[in-house]
Amino acid sequence: MAYITLAELPPYGVCRVERIEECGIKARLEGLGIAKGAELVWLFAAPSGDPTAYSVRGTTVALRASDAANVIVSVSGAWKA
Repeated sequence: MAYITLAELPPYGVCRVERIEECGIKARLEGLGIAKGAELVWLFAAPSGDPTAYSVRGTTVALRASDAANVIVSVSGAWKA
């Protein structure tokens, strides 16, 4: 299975967190619910493209691309309304 970073997830993509790279915000990401096994859905991006909002565990979280680049995910499909 191929992995990408959360920052590379295409619009409306659905993914599962595989791991979080060691970084200064790892504990903060996990505190927000972004932990191994969590499912995330790409919701929308700011007009400039950064940050991007994701749905995770029933809430919406916005992450800068530089932070999302530390989250390794496997793509599981595209969100359907």
